[in-house]
Amino acid sequence: MEQPSSFLNALFDFSFSEFVTTKLIKVLYGLGILFAAIAALSFLVGGFSDSFGKGLLFLILSPVVFLVITILVRVYLEVVIVLFRIAENVSSIAKVEDKSV
Repeated sequence: MEQPSSFLNALFDFSFSEFVTTKLIKVLYGLGILFAAIAALSFLVGGFSDSFGKGLLFLILSPVVFLVITILVRVYLEVVIVLFRIAENVSSIAKVEDKSV
């Protein structure tokens, strides 16, 4: 586990030598799941407020809404992490090539 001081150092690093996003990704994923749950619940409540039949239909569809939103958030965050890891690897390759030249 990383120390909070290193996170704060990275957060206020104006040279952008460290990435903060890779440290925040778990929090962002948790917020995405929370948003998906709130969206599915409001979808369900909205269905029952219209009519009982629509509510029953939305009772079946709301878990699908939750899963779709969660999958989309997960895929988006994985793409973000992949891009940051590519940047870190390219940076380390560039450092090795600078030392060898």
